[in-house]
Amino acid sequence: MDGSNPDGATPAKYDVTRAHRELYAPSARDFVLVDVPEMQYLAVDGRGDPNIAPAYAEAVEALYGVAYTVKFASKRELGRDVAVAPLEGLWWADDPAAFAADDRDAWNWTMLISQPDWIDEPAVAAAVEAVRAKGRGSPSLDALRLTTITEGPSAQILHVGPYAAEAPTLARLHHEWMPAHGLTFNGPHHEIYLGDPRRSAPEKLRTVLRQPVRPA
Repeated sequence: MDGSNPDGATPAKYDVTRAHRELYAPSARDFVLVDVPEMQYLAVDGRGDPNIAPAYAEAVEALYGVAYTVKFASKRELGRDVAVAPLEGLWWADDPAAFAADDRDAWNWTMLISQPDWIDEPAVAAAVEAVRAKGRGSPSLDALRLTTITEGPSAQILHVGPYAAEAPTLARLHHEWMPAHGLTFNGPHHEIYLGDPRRSAPEKLRTVLRQPVRPA
């Protein structure tokens, strides 16, 4: 883990939602076009209904376990503190009709937690082993990886309310806003979960809805 601070000064805690505010705090009024740079994430892939698939719950548990372990190691070893980033997810289906039909068993997903650029693969591997040593191993922990994603131009909006109520906003994006701006799809649907569903009422949940785009 290479991130030492030769000046000896204690840097401010890194928070991706502040470092990239334009990506994590869009307007809820209308879609905006942003340019998403290369970002680094902890990632776990899976398939199935996130409400009932055991693999989904295991993936989220593994991501948070490793993210907090990386955070503590970075602060202890490098003097660089990191705010654990929000959970994010990429969503797609082999048959796009699976989303319109709400066939959640056919959904593919990659769940993500953003990481600063000084976190490297050895740091993540050490964190995985530390979590495993606590008896919290799972297939998702074995599959967890550090990856980079570059989405580039993307349309996004803040959705306030339950996840199940996203469909009209996405339909407006896909069938009205994107065609009106001469744009088409350029990657999986991306969601960023700013609210904790365990602590927030469904009508108060805040989710960034993002769609990478390119000229049609």
